[in-house]
Amino acid sequence: MVIGGIAVIAHGVARQTIDIDATVLATRLETSQVLATLADCSIRPRIADVLEFAERNQVLLLVHEKTRITLELSLAFSSFEQEALERAVEVDFGGVRIPVAIPEDLVIYKALAWRDQDRYDIEQLLTLHGDHIDLKRVRTFVQEFAQILDAAERIPEFDRLLRKVLGPDQ
Repeated sequence: MVIGGIAVIAHGVARQTIDIDATVLATRLETSQVLATLADCSIRPRIADVLEFAERNQVLLLVHEKTRITLELSLAFSSFEQEALERAVEVDFGGVRIPVAIPEDLVIYKALAWRDQDRYDIEQLLTLHGDHIDLKRVRTFVQEFAQILDAAERIPEFDRLLRKVLGPDQ
């Protein structure tokens, strides 16, 4: 499932991206087999210690050799990620159908990363899709991830962003 900028674009946000962020359910995957399969598509590791890095960070850092497009393939283990994969929708990109995270789950992914671009994406997704986003569910996951990341400040920052976009009653 695509989870980064391409997924945000697929849901109507006007922005650019230069990489591909995706996730795959990893509960029964052998990472070395994933690398071997991707190698058949000219997708290779972009760092020397890719397996060790993936074990520590649950992400494979990759590059498509022919186009030099970078890919980050997150290895999904958490209940949120499994749920997000089940909720994915397919969109058409130039005749190719790809699964992308729904806006609600993208907001959660973006709140987890919390870079400037992620906060912009959250604002845009809330503006376009706020009526269809379960804010209680989103807040629950943001609180859970803030605790895991030891980033308690994320919760009031996220609430400020919600109020900015959706109004003071949020």
